[in-house]
Amino acid sequence: MKPDRQHHLRLKICGITRLEDALLATSLGVDALGFVFYEKSPRYINPVKAHEIIKQLPPFVTIVGLFVNPSQMLVDDVLATCALDIIQLHGDESPRFCAAQHRRVVKALPIAEAKDFMRLSEYHCPVLLDAKAPKGVYGGTGQSFDWSLIQDINHEFPIILAGGIHVGNIVDAMGVQGIYGLDVSSGVESSKGLKDREKMKYLCEKFYHGL
Repeated sequence: MKPDRQHHLRLKICGITRLEDALLATSLGVDALGFVFYEKSPRYINPVKAHEIIKQLPPFVTIVGLFVNPSQMLVDDVLATCALDIIQLHGDESPRFCAAQHRRVVKALPIAEAKDFMRLSEYHCPVLLDAKAPKGVYGGTGQSFDWSLIQDINHEFPIILAGGIHVGNIVDAMGVQGIYGLDVSSGVESSKGLKDREKMKYLCEKFYHGL
């Protein structure tokens, strides 16, 4: 059954490292692409390489830069190189740091149980809910949390669902009430940082066309 499309769900593919993956995603209608500027991530991309990909993309695609506990200098340096529309902060960044940015911000929050939503009210920006990873790991694990927990929360800004979304559960993810969009990374990969063409096509067909 198709979800209620009164609100148009958005889809972001994160962890882009190759031009061909970015172009395929945009050709399939993906709304946003994510580039990881966290050097410890297997999906890390050098800002110069990211810039080379971004400048070859078609218009009207939202470009997101993912950071983990960055200094303001690092954020500013990447912004000076890459035309980012949104900054996604995936570490332990404070509400003050988020509010100080000169781009739109999405703050990621790790979720394992209901009490983890208590921090939601601290952030006056859209939030991305991801499965809580082991200490020192920030997302990209391919794990999910109990999505039914979301029905009990309230946030005045958009909520994005992430963590372990793939072709097998994309329809369930789309049916979660109260979310603005989905963020997919490992679920469309052949290996970390390299997207799988068939997985991406199949996931997008389900997401955009209900096939």
